[in-house]
Amino acid sequence: MLRRQPGVMQAEVNPVSGSATLVFDDAATTLEHLQQVVRACGHHCLGAPMPEHLCAPAPTQGPEAHGHTAHAHGQAAHAQGQSMSSHGHPAPTPPGRATPAHDHAAPAHSPADAMDHSMGHGAGMDMAAMVRDMRNRFLVALAFTLPLMAVMPMGMDAAAPHERWRDYAAFVLATGAVIYPGWPFYRSAVQGLRVGTLNMATLVLLSVGTGYAFSIGATFLWGGATFYEASSMLMVFILLGHWLEMRARAGASEAVRALLDLAPPKAFVERDGVEREVSTAEVVVGDLVVMKPGGKLPVDGEVVDGGSEVDESMLTGESMPVRKGHGDKVIGATINRSGSFRYRATRVGADTALAQIVRLVRDAQDSKAPAQRLADRAAQWLVVAAIVVGLATFAFWFALAGKGLLFALTLAITVFVIACPDALGLAMPMAVMVGTGLGAKHGILFKHAAALEQAAKLDVVVFDKTGTLTLGRPEVIEVVAAEGRSADEVLEIAAALETRSEHPLALAILTRAKGLAQRDATGFENIDGRGARAEVDGVATFVGSRRLMEAEGFAIGGLAAASSRLQGDGRTVVHVGQQERVLGLIAIADAPRPTARAAVAKLRERGVRVAMLTGDNLGTATRVAAELGIDTVLADVLPGDKAAKVRELQAGGARVGMVGDGINDAPALTQADVGFAVGAGADVAMESAEVVLMKSDPLDVVVAIEISRATLSKMRQNLAWAVLYNVIAFPLAAGVLYPMTLSPEVAALSMSGSTVLVAVNALMLKRARLPEVRAANAVAA
Repeated sequence: MLRRQPGVMQAEVNPVSGSATLVFDDAATTLEHLQQVVRACGHHCLGAPMPEHLCAPAPTQGPEAHGHTAHAHGQAAHAQGQSMSSHGHPAPTPPGRATPAHDHAAPAHSPADAMDHSMGHGAGMDMAAMVRDMRNRFLVALAFTLPLMAVMPMGMDAAAPHERWRDYAAFVLATGAVIYPGWPFYRSAVQGLRVGTLNMATLVLLSVGTGYAFSIGATFLWGGATFYEASSMLMVFILLGHWLEMRARAGASEAVRALLDLAPPKAFVERDGVEREVSTAEVVVGDLVVMKPGGKLPVDGEVVDGGSEVDESMLTGESMPVRKGHGDKVIGATINRSGSFRYRATRVGADTALAQIVRLVRDAQDSKAPAQRLADRAAQWLVVAAIVVGLATFAFWFALAGKGLLFALTLAITVFVIACPDALGLAMPMAVMVGTGLGAKHGILFKHAAALEQAAKLDVVVFDKTGTLTLGRPEVIEVVAAEGRSADEVLEIAAALETRSEHPLALAILTRAKGLAQRDATGFENIDGRGARAEVDGVATFVGSRRLMEAEGFAIGGLAAASSRLQGDGRTVVHVGQQERVLGLIAIADAPRPTARAAVAKLRERGVRVAMLTGDNLGTATRVAAELGIDTVLADVLPGDKAAKVRELQAGGARVGMVGDGINDAPALTQADVGFAVGAGADVAMESAEVVLMKSDPLDVVVAIEISRATLSKMRQNLAWAVLYNVIAFPLAAGVLYPMTLSPEVAALSMSGSTVLVAVNALMLKRARLPEVRAANAVAA
């Protein structure tokens, strides 16, 4: 229905998370109109997923707004449109305070706790409330059905004396078992028909409603056999199956719910020199937040005074606390372990690191794997097929086979019941939701379902060296000065120039040069991929690779042998040149990450080739690669050429994953089939990648691929089962094995069981033995 609206360019619905993702042209339609369409379909709009304590509940849409939550989660930007974000109403702003960054349009009960299963519940219900509601409806139906079975036991001989009072008693009991318990289905089916859509509720209305209506006619109009007990038992089994399914689906959103609730509900802030306790929702950018030992940081910020050890394990996975002092950045939801400090709030609400992580996880769960679109279309046509086959079954047995009205109607109802679009519709989104949640639990953020699917198919993983396979904290190992120069002089000249650079090698030189005389440098210019130049004490000075010196015509003289020796030892050699001659050499080395070798070994065990990409010279790259067990080395690669190297691998038919952390890795991350950005890297690298590794651990690439493979396996299993079930179910329900036939009750039980099986199979992903794999890898390292 949403796709039919003018201006809507993309519309996707996730039945597990209860979300609709829209991209539309705001010149052709409005957010309010699209929200009205959602409500007309029997659903209602809630706010974006945020912690319950952050925002006041959004007003519900009134008693007419029944149906499971359908919220729009902005997923894609469009050059001429915008992403729909039908997230209810903004939370109230604290009086007298401007909080533009804090206008969370979010209710207490987030869409993470809601579902859209073509059924109705009261607007604003959270997941737990809906599960309880479905349980209560099941218990009510069961309470009326049990005495009904005693009054009119199934299988009673039709030729036995028939007492009229049984029909009246059965009518009363069946009404109690069918009307209230099944009301959400009926309401959703009618609203769907009004807008021209068919869904699972349509089949429930046809099956239960047909049997119940026929029984009323037989009781009060034409007499004869009734379907009261069959309709009631049918409703019991349908409700039981949906209750179990909802419980299973509730478990799929636990990861997001846990992330949402990491932030503390209260914060201590200092305003006008007075310390006061406020709600976390009331903290604004610029507030001075006071932290005491044992407390959770409410928002992101920068330490102003004081210091402490902060546990950042929720973000980085590192168990050791990190020392924080003046000028250090701190992250919301981390834990202050020991001392006290004050920090200035820099990012609050939806801008915090925690909120962005939650957004990434939610976007991934709301996205669709490429193969899921076909399954969605098949599920829609399955409802139509069930209706057509059901009517054809009735026509065949009643008109052609002459088996009587009751027999033909029974088989038609069985066909309506046994068709299971739920299993087909849930086959992939359930697996995606659990898989992305499992990744978030391990600090691995898949941005969308396509990345989760594609990571399982990678043939080659290319690692950027510095900061990814290595610690990214290089140190000066040796300084070699030309004749007539001293090592300190070489360091002083290099440090003067490197003060203007942000390269990791520059930091190593500056660290080594501490305590030496400072020289003036002007006119700094970066030479992409080769070094830099500046005027040091009025003299043109170059610092960089040997290629740079040769390009500028500098004579290396007696340092040629030392340069070759250091490069042969695998060191990165920085050349310092002035007045057309090289003054000295600075050898720098970067230690590999502790888990890098284990990560390479585990990838190769899984049949994935590993390559290393670096701008360093071949000697340095070869040394590091040999130490880590990497065979393929791509060295002396300029930043602009990294994407070209990835394309070369892809041209050979390989599906390539790229792991990087820097700004110059962004083109290669985008070019790769799957880009992995380490969490400590540049923001632009993380924006360009499809997977974010929050712990900056190369071993997490292995874990991400394992999660991807396990998820893809569950998706295939679920899809295969859903297809096989329907291929077998339709002929059996239609009576192809006559005289052996299925009853509507058995059909309801199998339909519910099929849906529950798909949900439970997806939840089995949570039992993937990833922690054991990580432990084994760590030992190997």
